[in-house]
Formats: sequence, structure tokens, C-alpha cells
Amino acid sequence: MNTPSPLMRHWGGFTLIEVMIALVIFTVALLGLAGLQAASLRDNRLAYLNTVATQLAHDMGERIRANPTAAAAGAYLVDNVNGSVAAPSVDCYTGSCTAADIAATDAYEWLSAIEERLPSGKGRISAAGGLLSVTVMWDQEGRGATGTDCGGGEDDLACLQIQVRL
Repeated sequence: MNTPSPLMRHWGGFTLIEVMIALVIFTVALLGLAGLQAASLRDNRLAYLNTVATQLAHDMGERIRANPTAAAAGAYLVDNVNGSVAAPSVDCYTGSCTAADIAATDAYEWLSAIEERLPSGKGRISAAGGLLSVTVMWDQEGRGATGTDCGGGEDDLACLQIQVRL
């Protein structure tokens, strides 16, 4: 009969403590991966919302540039922060329209797109010194913000603003 040497008996296998430590390390690694995935999803959503807001702001900027007569007359000055804007009375797609009718249609379509594509989406166009400020606001964090401003307070909305020269 062969008897195992003292060296072989010492290295005979894993102990329960070694297995437990390996499981703890593996669990921490999996939790880290889950946290990384959650952060990635959140950041991807924020990037998507910023992209949509940028597209909407530039869309309205191009609409304003395409209709300078109505823009100079103030027909694009709209705000749906405190409620929705009514649909235009004239259908510019089937009949002829004035520059002001086109501006009303543009504003309605723009504000409707903001409300539809952004959470708590709001839009505002204001004038100051030969510039129109096009502002898109939304609840970026998804926490139910109901503010009407871009001040950065807890209830305030995330904002993107571009300026269009008249």
C-alpha cells in the first residue's frame, strides 16, 4: 500500500473558506456589471432625449428662417408652458395660406411634436433684440417635474435653447 506523502495531504483540495471567498468576489463583480449596465441605459436615454430636443429646436429654427415675413411680424411667438396651443384654423396643406397661417401651422406642429416625443415636453419662442429664442423643455430625469422654467431647481425642466437671427 502506498501512503500519501505529507505534502500531498496538505494540498488535497479547496477549503470551504476559499470557495466562499471566490463566490463573494464573483458576486461583487456581477453587481458591478449590473450597475454599469443600468448607468449605460440611463445615459443612453438621456442622450436620446437631448438628440430629440436638438432636432426639434433646429426644426423650428429652419421653419422660422423659411418664413421671415411672419417671423418679423411676431407670428412665431408661442408658448405652451401653461397649456396646449390650439390647432390652426386654416389647413395650409390643402389650400393657400398667408405667412401668418403658415407660422400658426408651424407652431402647432412643432409644439405637438414636442409634447409627443419628449416627457413633459414644452416649447417657447420669445423675441429679444432682433433674435428669436427657441426653447425646448422636458423632464429629463423622468421624475415627474412640472416646472415652467429652466432654472435647474428640483421641479424645473431640462432645457435646450437656440437663437435665430431675424
